[in-house]
Amino acid sequence: MDNLTKKQRSYNMSQIKRSHTKPELKSKKMFKRFKHNPKGFFGNPDFINIVKKTVIFIDGCFWHKCPIHYKQPKSNKKYWLPKLERNTIRDKEINTAYKNSGWKIVRIWEHELR
Repeated sequence: MDNLTKKQRSYNMSQIKRSHTKPELKSKKMFKRFKHNPKGFFGNPDFINIVKKTVIFIDGCFWHKCPIHYKQPKSNKKYWLPKLERNTIRDKEINTAYKNSGWKIVRIWEHELR
């Protein structure tokens, strides 16, 4: 059972960023020749290098079901499990689309940047 009220949980979840996360900002120094959070690209890659046709995604361990750190949610499973499964399915679709277009895809787990 969740130890927060519905209002508190809603506020906490609203504070989770979609972009400019700590792992992204930390990796920005490593990928200086890549554009950070480019607009208008399929799948919203975190970094892109058009010349090298390479996209980089920084995947959160929870949101993308890291095989090492993912822990299944204990509450509201009817919501969370399908949502997280859709994320992994979408990741595979994005990978396939870029590969079929001749792009290289790099996926980095957030724990690899700590």
